[in-house]
Amino acid sequence: MQTYAASHWFATCPKGIEGLLAAELSTLGATATRETVAGVHFEGPLALAYRACLWSRLANRILWPLDSLPADDADGLYQALRSVDWQAIFDPRCSFAIDFSGQNRHIRNTQFGAQRSKDAVVDYFVSAGSPRPVVEKRQPDVRLNVRLAKSEVHISVDLAGGSLHQRGYRLRAGGAPLKENLAAAILLRAEWPGIASRGGALIDPMCGAATLLLEGAMMVADVAPALGRRQFGFESLRLHNPSQWQALLSDARGRSERGRARELPEIRGYDADPKVVRKAQENIARAGLEKVVRVSCKPLAELKKPTHRSLPFGLLVCNPPYGERLGQKDSLAYLYRQLGEAMVREFPDWQAAIFTSDLDLGKATGLRSHKRYALWNGPIASHLLLFELSNNSLRDLEQDRPAADTAIGDQALSEGAQMFANRIRKNRKRLSSWLRREGIECYRLYDADMPEYAVAVDIYAGRVHVAEYQAPRGVDPEAAARRLDEVRAALPEALGVSGDSIVYKQRRRLRGTDQYEKQGSRNEMLSVQEGSARLLVNLHDYLDTGLFLDHRPLRLRLGREAAGKRFLNLFCYTGSATVHVALGGARATTSVDMSNTYLNWLRKNLAHNGLDESHNTLVKANCLEWLKQQQPDYDLVLLDPPSFSNSRSMAGSFDVQRDHADLVRAAMAVLRPGGQLYFSNNRRGFKLEPELEQSFNCEDITGETLDTDFQRNRRIHCCWLIRHR
Repeated sequence: MQTYAASHWFATCPKGIEGLLAAELSTLGATATRETVAGVHFEGPLALAYRACLWSRLANRILWPLDSLPADDADGLYQALRSVDWQAIFDPRCSFAIDFSGQNRHIRNTQFGAQRSKDAVVDYFVSAGSPRPVVEKRQPDVRLNVRLAKSEVHISVDLAGGSLHQRGYRLRAGGAPLKENLAAAILLRAEWPGIASRGGALIDPMCGAATLLLEGAMMVADVAPALGRRQFGFESLRLHNPSQWQALLSDARGRSERGRARELPEIRGYDADPKVVRKAQENIARAGLEKVVRVSCKPLAELKKPTHRSLPFGLLVCNPPYGERLGQKDSLAYLYRQLGEAMVREFPDWQAAIFTSDLDLGKATGLRSHKRYALWNGPIASHLLLFELSNNSLRDLEQDRPAADTAIGDQALSEGAQMFANRIRKNRKRLSSWLRREGIECYRLYDADMPEYAVAVDIYAGRVHVAEYQAPRGVDPEAAARRLDEVRAALPEALGVSGDSIVYKQRRRLRGTDQYEKQGSRNEMLSVQEGSARLLVNLHDYLDTGLFLDHRPLRLRLGREAAGKRFLNLFCYTGSATVHVALGGARATTSVDMSNTYLNWLRKNLAHNGLDESHNTLVKANCLEWLKQQQPDYDLVLLDPPSFSNSRSMAGSFDVQRDHADLVRAAMAVLRPGGQLYFSNNRRGFKLEPELEQSFNCEDITGETLDTDFQRNRRIHCCWLIRHR
């Protein structure tokens, strides 16, 4: 049996905190620390690896490197993994999983790389006459880390068995959550342990899930971050020394008990959303720190320093909304300014730390930061700004605000491009106050306002999406291409974004399953906010993004009317209306569509908003056929069919003008007395069947369902509110 040295280890971490991690490991007893990108090599006995798994507040994973071997192609990868003496690492009766990363010219798919690696490990044991080990992806006994770099594969064992940032106190996170180890890094950079040792307090005015507060409390209470972890990967390895581990674990428990019993600093958090506060309180309870960390519902405008005891100094720490993209930034500048005013007004002798990906918003506080650290929040390049609030006066923000339109950039544009850019600026100025007032970050900025520039320009949380309308026959293709080039030249200048960040598509009519087909394969989901809902859009891979902007008022209206009702969403698309209704307090929702693509998208939207499927049912079916089998169980129905479909899932074709009467009657048949049906479609020139108006109370509410950004194109959809007589 081969022996693998258990004295060299590797800790992974978020980019930007390698130096902090190296210092932390040294305090735990590590020697020969060596920093690299997103990690630190270190040496020491097995007990050190145990301490790193238990006590590191900054590491993602603690790896035990086994070998680095040549692996130019799939066969080479297989042979490299097969050559490892796995019998010396773990018993075949243990389940295992492969975490595979990297690629080279022959292996470009991580799933394929993981499969070949898994096959090699299984075949090793089988060929040795051992039982065939079980592959368990969710909670394996042993987790193997396989990283491919060019023609070499690096093979390691994950000692913790999963990411150490997961402390166990946060079961569900909101959009773009701040990971626990990054929160710890922020606090260490802000010198919270030193402030706490001098009796300082910790306050987070926009605490969200309370991650920063809980990490700060665990530091001052001497709680090992992994103390609540139920399982460690090393417990299933042959090198494991149970008695040594139990001694370290017992010591950590004793330190935690003594630390919690001490008089600890004041640690408080606030958030404007009561639902968020409840989740934060649940996290605090799971961490067992209710006596240390207190959170309450309070908007930023009401932020004041607590007065129940003297708090002369401390640390105000905050991870406010970034507003890193165009749609939010203008309104968020006011929030950051309000934060800056509250900081100097309420905490004049304190330290402050603001974590943001947008330096302009950091400047919008009106305060000078004396230190700035570059950090990474997942893939987002971010910044930690540190402030000395004593003698830090607010400055006039206009001094730091760049001119909106510069003549230098304009000179490079052609006459046509300049004309288009001017229209974009005009529209943006016209919409700006409405967007700020309504808190809207996804909207239509331009919709073929000038017929020669036949495009729709939409903003999704600052990302720009351009759909070129298909030119009619008889239009010179060269002229159309030239105008699109002018659009491409004008938009970056007019919006202040890079040209390669703008997504361009050609809008054309798709039939059958083509409407569900991918146009790309980036699989990049962008989370956007609409009212209280967080919705996922895909700007690259499909013709439509997953969110029809013209139906925004109708979705918000449904959310307001939903409390206590049973809701049916027919032709549900990606289910954005379902999310609004569920968040609005609906008793139950049912969403029906023929597309697996859209239903899976809805599933993600539900999960993204913390909604499960126990009260939100998804049905794959032809809506008309499905309706024939239902009872009048619904109080609120949304019927938004396509203009035309000849999907293979249907016996024939569907035309909304031809077939809508039967469809509306079928939908009304499942509506309870006193219920409401909203019927909408996007067919130009659509006429409601007169017999429907004789049978039901039909009210045309199209004008009420068109927002300011669609006032120029009032034919984009039509909508009726239909009730039983």
